[in-house]
Amino acid sequence: MAGVPIYRTPILADWIDYNGHLRDAYYGLILSYATDALLDRIGLEASYRERTGYSLYTVEMHIHYLHEVKKSDIAVVTVRIIAADHKRIHVAFDLLREGQPEAAATAEVMLLSVHQGPTVTTQPFAAEVRAAIDELQRASAAMPPSGPGSRRMELRGR
Repeated sequence: MAGVPIYRTPILADWIDYNGHLRDAYYGLILSYATDALLDRIGLEASYRERTGYSLYTVEMHIHYLHEVKKSDIAVVTVRIIAADHKRIHVAFDLLREGQPEAAATAEVMLLSVHQGPTVTTQPFAAEVRAAIDELQRASAAMPPSGPGSRRMELRGR
């Protein structure tokens, strides 16, 4: 496994497309729920967000679709912290099919710390949140990527 397990879900029948596998939009949904689980893991759970106004925004996501996910599969998402600074987290998610060793999809996500007041402003992480991010980064540091990393999307030869 190439990361710390963070989220698990069955694949719902409504998520299956005309080819008999997970519709591409639902990979994003599953990864969005995995991001919610990450927030809980680092101390930015719903009660903290409500009390303080601090949250994370997704500012960029790159998904690689590697293997088909079928209705009979259970999706398991793992997380690695690639890098973090005072207000950003560069996260790698692997979406696996339970019982299968290879990733069905990989994603890199850039998350930004914000304060939601009358206006939304970027803010540094609180000390306890930063400590939880650092702990998760240490726990996942030796775990290798299971798929390709992000790259610039382009048509070559133009």
